[in-house]
Amino acid sequence: MPFVKVKDGTEIYYRDWGAGQPIVFSHGWPLCGDAFEDQMFFLGSRGYRVIAHDRRGHGRSTQPWQGNDMDTYADDLAELTAKLDLKDAIHVGHSTGGGEVARYIARHGTRRVARAVLIGAVPPLMLKTANNPGGLPLKVFDDIRAGIVADRSKFWLDLSIPFYGYNKPGVVASDGVRQSFWLQGMMCGFPASYFCVKAFSETDQTDDLKNIDVPTLILHGDADQIVPFADAGALSAKLVKKAELKVIPGAPHGMCTTHKDVINEALLAFIRN
Repeated sequence: MPFVKVKDGTEIYYRDWGAGQPIVFSHGWPLCGDAFEDQMFFLGSRGYRVIAHDRRGHGRSTQPWQGNDMDTYADDLAELTAKLDLKDAIHVGHSTGGGEVARYIARHGTRRVARAVLIGAVPPLMLKTANNPGGLPLKVFDDIRAGIVADRSKFWLDLSIPFYGYNKPGVVASDGVRQSFWLQGMMCGFPASYFCVKAFSETDQTDDLKNIDVPTLILHGDADQIVPFADAGALSAKLVKKAELKVIPGAPHGMCTTHKDVINEALLAFIRN
């Protein structure tokens, strides 16, 4: 299996399909690159090279104790893109992966980047603070950590319900999708499961967003129960200089799966524009 070994010895697994302009996918917590397979197959079938890595501690990558923070995630991504010598790349990040993409651009610039897409992304800041009154209270994230410690397997099964909006009236849940979410969650190591909560909730990425200087598509569902639109996508669209905001009506956090046809077409239109 293909791995890139980064500077601290962590091995980052990635999948690399197709040929053409590279599109790099950064997944959300607690998932892995498999979460983007619908988008990868769609775009790979249309003449693009599609690459998705498993963030350190997630999926098939090794599970170090250290480095579960946004700076290290971004640096890992930079090492991957450099070792694959990717140029003119389009970076797509979902949820925590959107934070990873924003921090990668802020720390490493856009010499290798043509465009960016943030999908249900966590920036600018999920935590409620004096400067971010619309955020979520710390107790929300403390409860997440407590759930992981108490019964990680059950926590992932329970989380799959709001993640995909399966608790909304008229929405039919897919057991297969829930099982896939659970499997990817269980592939995530315990340290990453726990420590990444702080990374995605307490990292203020306001300045990261201001430093993005390439055309950027912001996709967010207005029924997102995990990363609420009003304090994430709506604010990000005001901070990114070249932002295009597209709100997906009725879409949950996991809309890359539940609304994959809509997301796929939105990505293709933005990439070809």
